[in-house]
Amino acid sequence: MAGGTWEQTNRPVLPGLYMNFQAAASSAIQAGTRGTVVVPVKANWGPVGTFVEVGSEAAIERIYAANVLDNGTAYTSLKLALLGGPKKLLAYRVASAAAKVATLTLKDSSDANVLQLDAKYPGDRANRFYVTIQPGVIDNTKHEVRLFEGNRMLYALLTADITAASLAKEINADEQNVWVTAQAIGDGAGVVATIAGAAFKGGVSGNDDLTNAEYIAVQGALEGEQFDVLALDQAADAPLLASFAAWVKRVRSEGKPVVAVFGGSAADDTSATAAQKATARSLTLNHEGVINVGTGVRLGDAFYSSAETSAYVAGLIAGQRLNQSTTYAATPFDDVTRRWTRAEQEQAVQNGVFIFFHDGRQVKALRGVNTLVTPAAGQNNAWKKIRSIRVLDAINTDLQRSAEDTYIGKVNNTEEGRQALISAMKAYLALLAQSNVIEADSYDVILDPAYYGAAPVLKPEADQVFLQWNVKLTDVMEQLFGTFYVQ
Repeated sequence: MAGGTWEQTNRPVLPGLYMNFQAAASSAIQAGTRGTVVVPVKANWGPVGTFVEVGSEAAIERIYAANVLDNGTAYTSLKLALLGGPKKLLAYRVASAAAKVATLTLKDSSDANVLQLDAKYPGDRANRFYVTIQPGVIDNTKHEVRLFEGNRMLYALLTADITAASLAKEINADEQNVWVTAQAIGDGAGVVATIAGAAFKGGVSGNDDLTNAEYIAVQGALEGEQFDVLALDQAADAPLLASFAAWVKRVRSEGKPVVAVFGGSAADDTSATAAQKATARSLTLNHEGVINVGTGVRLGDAFYSSAETSAYVAGLIAGQRLNQSTTYAATPFDDVTRRWTRAEQEQAVQNGVFIFFHDGRQVKALRGVNTLVTPAAGQNNAWKKIRSIRVLDAINTDLQRSAEDTYIGKVNNTEEGRQALISAMKAYLALLAQSNVIEADSYDVILDPAYYGAAPVLKPEADQVFLQWNVKLTDVMEQLFGTFYVQ
């Protein structure tokens, strides 16, 4: 999908819809939800290097296991993301080159190797797997093959033929088996001997020696995936943070309107200089497509750093409607790990830090701001709000998709064709007006007078259309001022 921004002196080459959003004094452009969150995670089980949809806490347990062993982050990060309420959550397991699957070699009665079992996924979890092969209790002409993890039975197979080739075929073909693969050794004619319990070994998760390079490599996979909000499962160091921030800026300029949410370590969150450290991160990032979480939270007895909490913020942003705001959004958390002072809260709002606060009854998001502190040319303070960027991104995505599906390469560039395009775009804006995202009767789409007026700046090429949008967008109440008169 080609698209993005354009400049008069550097027009794009590929066909597509290219949008420039410019601030007008009477406009406050804002944005809407798309709904999909991506979180790269570490785990000791589950597919590596692929996007997996996770729709519930039970799914996290099934796909990645319900633990945080071996420095895993999948359960915590994905659970917090789900708490935010996204429409769709995608996990992407990251592992180093050291990651290996656990294996088990089974023998025949003469102690010769005849069948190899491999865990389906790399990770040390499978080192706790073991297999039993025993005659059937009810029918001893058959054998029961069982796979256990500790005291829990994961998988069972009842078969009359335990030759290596036959057993491997049955195990691999069984849809109930999501745990191991099997392959016969040699000619496959060997009969697997009965065993009371043979353990897998050699599984390595690939979490301990992860470097920034593995996370940076995720960016390449993200380029081909459709999503809206990205969160990291760790407090990235300065080089990794800079790399992801630069990636977000680039892909947004190329027409992929994604937003990233980052955070800091638990030590940073609870230090006496937490506000200064969080502010420093935002000032370094300074972009409307990047959000910096400054406070950690507590849920029950569990404490989560601001980096871990970024997954919740990503889910919250993705789960909201276009006419909603994260400002004062209530959360399920019991407290923050450090309560900021009034002066620190003001510092956060002014310097692009997204924080949570406890109002005496519950934990809420303070103000829905991104890290943009100094607006660029053509921007104003509206670009500092998460809601604004969500709406901009929604408009850009929807119109780009509609243009590609219906107009680009399909409609003649005649006055009739251009007016059809304008009518469709006005109809789209009417829907936004009905949802109170933009103000009714305050929007218009016209042919840009700079190119079609009495004295055009440049004459469009035969395949080019230049449009001008005029939109006044709504906002939520964030500051209420009153004067109380006493008689």
